Amino acid sequence: MSSPVSLCRDNDIGVIRIHYPPVNALGQGVREGLQRCLQEALADDQIKAVIVTGEGKTFPAGADIREFGKPPQPPALPDVINEYEASSKPVIAAIHGTALGGGLEVALGCDYRVALDSARLGLPEVKLGLLPGAGGTQRLPRLVGIEAALDMIVGGNPVKAAAAKALGLVDEVVSGDLLEGALAFARNVIDEKAPLRRLCDLPIPGDSGADVFARFEQSIARRQRGFKAPFHCIKAVQAAAELPFEQGLQRERELFVELLLSPESAAQRHVFFAEREVAKVPGLDKDTPRRDINTVAVIGAGTMGGGIAMNFANAGIPVKMLEVKQEALEKGLAVIRRNYENTAKKGRITAEQVEQRMALIQPTLSYDELGDVDLVIEAVFENMDVKKAVFSELDRVCKPGAILATNTSTLDVDRIASFTQRPQDVMGMHFFSPANVMKLLENVRGEKTADDVIATVMDLSRRIGKVGVLVGVCHGFVGNRMLHKRQAEAIKLVNEGASPQQVDKVLFDLGFPMGPFAMSDLAGMDVGYRIREELRKEDPANAPARNWTDELVEAGRLGQKTQAGVFDYKEGDRTPVPSPDVDGIIEQYRSDNGITPRAISDQEILERCMYVMVNEGAKILEEGIAARPLDVDVIWIYGYGFPVYRGGVMFWADQVGVKKIHDKISEIYQQTGDPVWKPSARLAELAEQGKGFNR
Repeated sequence: MSSPVSLCRDNDIGVIRIHYPPVNALGQGVREGLQRCLQEALADDQIKAVIVTGEGKTFPAGADIREFGKPPQPPALPDVINEYEASSKPVIAAIHGTALGGGLEVALGCDYRVALDSARLGLPEVKLGLLPGAGGTQRLPRLVGIEAALDMIVGGNPVKAAAAKALGLVDEVVSGDLLEGALAFARNVIDEKAPLRRLCDLPIPGDSGADVFARFEQSIARRQRGFKAPFHCIKAVQAAAELPFEQGLQRERELFVELLLSPESAAQRHVFFAEREVAKVPGLDKDTPRRDINTVAVIGAGTMGGGIAMNFANAGIPVKMLEVKQEALEKGLAVIRRNYENTAKKGRITAEQVEQRMALIQPTLSYDELGDVDLVIEAVFENMDVKKAVFSELDRVCKPGAILATNTSTLDVDRIASFTQRPQDVMGMHFFSPANVMKLLENVRGEKTADDVIATVMDLSRRIGKVGVLVGVCHGFVGNRMLHKRQAEAIKLVNEGASPQQVDKVLFDLGFPMGPFAMSDLAGMDVGYRIREELRKEDPANAPARNWTDELVEAGRLGQKTQAGVFDYKEGDRTPVPSPDVDGIIEQYRSDNGITPRAISDQEILERCMYVMVNEGAKILEEGIAARPLDVDVIWIYGYGFPVYRGGVMFWADQVGVKKIHDKISEIYQQTGDPVWKPSARLAELAEQGKGFNR
């Protein structure tokens, strides 16, 4: 097999080319080739300077993910980069596409960097719970200064070529032919006898005092709560400021290994791979044909409908938005415009883009105007009778082959499909609020949903910037089915003696952005109330009994929107404040139901709220509602704020220990007889075998 790296000569300039599709990842063969070709170039007396570049669409875009979890094979990337930095001849990195992670570290080992104007450069390791481990934390500060280096390394976001030039990261930006520009730059270096510029020898420009690091750490403390890697990145950059270069490299390696072995990085790497894997639907042929989606309609101009419409406008797809009253339509359009204008004020889009996107949203009051659309998404009141009326109309007006989707969060998609003469074209597309922000799209396949509809919707998810996960039909699907079990357990804990704020704090301390009761207040207490009432009507045998949260809704305490829910809220302040009125309602509920409150430990709250979700997740896997544990994990990461550094519900269960969880669930079941605590067969099997969900 030919090497993925080759050396050729253009007069007195050696050109090292990396050809390892698709992204020139720095696998063992590439590392060995880079090392060998540099040695050949240094041994060739006719070569006066060396260019290293990538063929195809990119400069090396990072490590080879196929090597993740495998024993390291020499040469190690840091050793290769050290050889480039020690070169006796000037080395120029010619960058196009993306120079990410180890790719940028290779470029930092060179004397100079030339980038195509469309290139992007970054060190995104922090997003895998790691830090740049091949000298990036030591070399980058010497080139761009401490604050810029911290922004790039701790943020993990790439910068465009022009910004890289302004920072001093890139020496020259070229348009057109990159190699031609790099050759011209190299010839200038030779002609002018420009000195070698080894970053290891450069002093750090600007302020590098300890207070710089303290300020930066304080600025990210809240946003990066629970993550380990950002703070280790700061320590590594601080080592660059305070230690000689070789000692700094050693400190970087120590911190890198510590992160590599940490449960936080294991979780983040799990999420990284899981997000990519969910797009591959087991049993669905990758060559399944897709339907063309060029025009879309959304039924409903409320908060959810408007947010859904924005997703398609953002992707350049025309969308018709239908409401039954002109006033509701105008209100919905006004909210969309305000959202776009607020985004423009933050500099994320231009005023021109605001108008372009608004022009793509066409309001209508008539179903008859939906006859030519390729996809319709219903986003109306969560009531089966209302859904029936909507889908009967869609069945009447929509063209053959149009996909009819429901945004229901809990209702039976198969029953909704039965309201049409085309159940094969019906599917759930469950967006999460706010729909224009949240990344998750829980796509629900019905019993009769056609494969090409599934394939089309999964592809469309990615097209509109969502992480689409395919699930099956049951009440609440995956996310809400598990959530409802947790919410019910949280309420039981309060019934038995815990306070809402104690329950919330335990889940917040685990890493959730908020606890279950603050979340209910944010979503609107009436949302859960309507779901419970609908279930009491449709399936009373499996419906939850009335409790004190129903009383809150009926008393007008709907959450943040009324400044009163489980907690009280001050005008313009989302901070939950314990409510004496709610405490009184809870005490009365306990009294009316003969409950004597007891002290409940934080550990019991954690176990009951989390273990009930693990057990329900195992049942969901048993039933085939979710195909894989990673599907459940991605849903909880992107739809419910499960902390990324814990990897998702099922991954977290593996880290805690499936047998430990199973044994506790069995104990609770024996004590209570509550069927929700009956251990799932999947959980029992894994516990007996000493296995986890993901291993």
